[in-house]
Amino acid sequence: MNRNPSCGHPTLLTATASLCRASVSAGVFAVTASSRPSAGLGSLSTKLAIFAMAIGAFGIGTGEFAIMGLLPNLAGDLRITEPEAGHVISAYALGVVVGAPLIAVLFAKVSRKPLMLGLMALFALGNFGSAAAPDYLSLIALRFISGLPHGAYFGIAALVAASMVDVGYRARAVGRVMLGLTIATLIGMPMATWLGQYMGWRPTFTGVGIVGVLALVMIARFAPVIAIADGASPLRELSALRRPQVWLTLGISAVGCGGMFAVFTYVVPLLTDVAGIPMIWVPLVLALFGVGMTLGNILGAYMADKALMATIGGMLAFNVVSLAIIPLTAQFWLTASISVLLVGFTVAIGTALQTRLMDVAADGQTLAATLNHAAFNMANALGALLGGAAISAGYGWGSTGVVGAIMAVGGLILFFISLALDRRTQRWEPLEVVAEAA
Repeated sequence: MNRNPSCGHPTLLTATASLCRASVSAGVFAVTASSRPSAGLGSLSTKLAIFAMAIGAFGIGTGEFAIMGLLPNLAGDLRITEPEAGHVISAYALGVVVGAPLIAVLFAKVSRKPLMLGLMALFALGNFGSAAAPDYLSLIALRFISGLPHGAYFGIAALVAASMVDVGYRARAVGRVMLGLTIATLIGMPMATWLGQYMGWRPTFTGVGIVGVLALVMIARFAPVIAIADGASPLRELSALRRPQVWLTLGISAVGCGGMFAVFTYVVPLLTDVAGIPMIWVPLVLALFGVGMTLGNILGAYMADKALMATIGGMLAFNVVSLAIIPLTAQFWLTASISVLLVGFTVAIGTALQTRLMDVAADGQTLAATLNHAAFNMANALGALLGGAAISAGYGWGSTGVVGAIMAVGGLILFFISLALDRRTQRWEPLEVVAEAA
């Protein structure tokens, strides 16, 4: 196997969460000769296929993050508290945690295109169902169902995009798919928040479901047929779970990245009740989060290529500081807006974590890639849960920053354990993503 220190360009966001968790998903795959487009990114067929998958990324990103800006509306409509409304976000995140590895293992031998279509159909149905949910408990269940296809979709879309081009174009191909996630944070989330504020949260879920249907139709029309390479199996994917460094890296994602969600889940009341920002300007401030994510994704990838482990440790330290100061910065509209930008930038760690995970996962890279999405959404669930607990205990909206900083410290502890293990077992070697043409 070839060795290359810059194998793959993870996303994040990153999704979100999403950019972090939607990065280059490594694995062994094959493309049927009749369906393989030209080697570069210039052909129309390649552009249309990538655009189709990017629409799916846009829909998933919008659906995941938009609800964070609509918690007050949702809580009022369902007659629950805002911390209880935060459990809707946790339910979606737990769906990702369960669905990502389960789908990766159970469907290891299923052709990628039909699997992508099935995942996007489930996502669309889950959002239509969420829009029609009659009560709080049914909404919790439907958000869990909506989250099941999330991680697997991003992993498979990355594999398909990478398989359509030569090695030198893979990162750019995957990056264009994940551009849909970046646009979701910049445009989709603020637009969905605005729609929800004026028409209610139900039309927002309906709109996300419509985007899912559009992606389904375009993927069916333009995505290439992908055949699984010989040797792909659930057991080979499960081999990643025997490696301690895989678990440590996933732990850093689940704990160290949770601070962003502890703050952002409750960012609307933080901005309106603490900083005194009028509700009409909240979508604009939320767009700063998307700007921060975009900058973090770009700069994080560059830093990770230069010094992978230093980037992980440095960004965890940055997370501690940027989150810990929120109780102070939230008092004024200008500093609160800057903090929203900085919290978005914390996703810069996602690229480094995804690359690290591919390096230590060996033959189980596909499962590891989907597990990274699961771990990041575990961070989502933990952050929302612990942030809500601090608010319910009477510590105020700004306390979510302190909760986030504590979680980042936990990630730093796991990072130093991983670093020590590396030094005991000699240096790890980065592994290149392998593509085999049938």
